[in-house]
Amino acid sequence: MKILICGMGEVGTHSTEFLNKGGRSITAVDTDPAKLRTIADTMDVSVLQGNCASAAVLREAGAASADLVLATTDNDEVNIVTASLAKALGATRTVAHIRHATYFDQSDVDYENHFGIDHIVCPQYATAAAIARSLRNPAAIAIEHFARGRIDMHEVSLKDKASSVGKPLSQIQLPKGTRIASVSRGGQAFIPGRDTVLQDGDRLVLIGDTDVFDDMLRRIGVKDHRRRTVVVMGGTPMAAWLCEVLHKREWSIRLFETDVDRANELAERLDWVTVINADPTDNSVFAEEQIGQADVFIAVHREEEENIVGAVFAKAGGVTECVAVVERARYLDLLYHIGVDRAYSPGMVAAKELGILLDDSPFLRMASLASGVDVYLWRVTEADIKTERPLIEMNLFPNGVIAAIRRGGDVWVPGAQDSIKPGDSIMVIGRAGHETELRKALRGS
Repeated sequence: MKILICGMGEVGTHSTEFLNKGGRSITAVDTDPAKLRTIADTMDVSVLQGNCASAAVLREAGAASADLVLATTDNDEVNIVTASLAKALGATRTVAHIRHATYFDQSDVDYENHFGIDHIVCPQYATAAAIARSLRNPAAIAIEHFARGRIDMHEVSLKDKASSVGKPLSQIQLPKGTRIASVSRGGQAFIPGRDTVLQDGDRLVLIGDTDVFDDMLRRIGVKDHRRRTVVVMGGTPMAAWLCEVLHKREWSIRLFETDVDRANELAERLDWVTVINADPTDNSVFAEEQIGQADVFIAVHREEEENIVGAVFAKAGGVTECVAVVERARYLDLLYHIGVDRAYSPGMVAAKELGILLDDSPFLRMASLASGVDVYLWRVTEADIKTERPLIEMNLFPNGVIAAIRRGGDVWVPGAQDSIKPGDSIMVIGRAGHETELRKALRGS
């Protein structure tokens, strides 16, 4: 496999280390000769000095015959141009790493499609999602990442006063675009059917389009449980993404930013977050805001040293769980020894996400919902679906259920009459250990 990596910052370096195995041929490109010397001295890769946004440099680096081109410079526009040019020159697959939300959020313009780029990856967003994944159900993050925020997933417990207790699912009129994906009872989870009777103490995983999700909760008869308190230090783009990923009923978020203009901007953008123009590591602010009583403290400041100090300070002040983000991966192990519960490096997180992107498996396990139930991504091909069939004709029960369909720029929770087409990406909830039967049922074989 021939790989071209453009930009030897933290993300590019970690990606090079991650991919430099298994007989892959890697060429590293950067304008800084010192960075290239370090790469050449520590890894078995080729190097080329030059501006990767230049078609001439990309040709010299071998982009035309590359299996993969990664654009990982510190400039979003350069990365987009590099990935787009490399694709036009003949690269099989291109990936652009970006920092700014404008290029990552496809609600206005699909930058991937417009510039002919296979994937746009945001290390800051990926890190925010990884932090949230450590605090929430991993499957919830997997589904939300798949759906780009258009589908909610929530886990709730049924109490004996809930209106749905004692009723089979066939008698519960759920809104269109919602479903109960799994039920956990007695330590085991299963896929429910029409005749499944809900019981007191059941834990339900609910999936639904965002605009009807609250209606689903009302019809099942569940109320929100205790909201956990989160303190976020720093008003960075990563902090904003983290607040958006944690924008769920169980989280009460306070974000501290010392720059008044940035604080006002975030307060307007994140109307569900309490934004405070102050330094949470100031003793008087820490005491006045009772930060020591928070469940989680997350330091995502612009400076990694500030994050280390902030997380240690909060831990010493009584916060239950403290998280810090650092650029340099060599700090990660150190932080555990000084009291920080979790630490993340965006470069390492992005490299791991890249590994998922490079996995061409048509049926990929993404996460676990609960003991016995997993979440899968199915990339539908012409060989999978010879003729379109409505979901009602797919005999998936009791091994699985289709939770969401992504087709082009559209994502939705399907109904019984929806059908699957080649090129679709499908989120499937299925019983662990029954992948073979589930795949046969999906393909109708």
